Amino acid sequence: MTPNDVIPLHLADVTYPAQHPLAGQTGVVLAFAIRHPAGIVLVDTGVGAGNDWVDESYRPVRRDIRDALTAADLEPEDVRAIVNTHLHFDHCGQNRAFPGVPVVTQRRELDAAREPGHTIGEWVDFPGVAHAPVDGDGEIADGVSVLATPGHTVGHQSVTVRTGDGLVLIVGQAAQDARSFATGEADASVRRLRELNADRIHFSHDRAVLRRR
Repeated sequence: MTPNDVIPLHLADVTYPAQHPLAGQTGVVLAFAIRHPAGIVLVDTGVGAGNDWVDESYRPVRRDIRDALTAADLEPEDVRAIVNTHLHFDHCGQNRAFPGVPVVTQRRELDAAREPGHTIGEWVDFPGVAHAPVDGDGEIADGVSVLATPGHTVGHQSVTVRTGDGLVLIVGQAAQDARSFATGEADASVRRLRELNADRIHFSHDRAVLRRR
């Protein structure tokens, strides 16, 4: 694999509601397709459809994830695993487009998602879901690993991809954007991710890509 085998997918634009720290601002929602020899590993799936609270609060402009894969010259039927960085509605909303595909989350996050107020329950548990919970760090495919990075949620995880040209890091929402990751105050999870000194760094809510000089 090369760094170019980690492909950002722009799945939504949202407008943050009054109660959000970014109230009134717009933001992007990204997922990532890892083009792996064994099949596509999909990191997050964006915003789902059909929930009135999400539609009224965030006014999402969505893109179907299968269409996004096709536009990137990837076959949706080649998706072999989904990794959810966490289970907020804008990261797991289209999991149900891939029934039977293993969904890798931290067990703590899956437990939290089943408590009231954490997320949209029917986007986590749905007919055909194949949960594959993990506890802590681990390799989920050759060269692709999850790292437990709690903070944004109790069970947040980030993803690393070893390539022939260095390490690629998918931060998820352990940091909101590239600027805060590079220069802002850092909790233990962000400090851990910084110490990886990855060659290329992606974020769920920022199109910017950090590259090691």
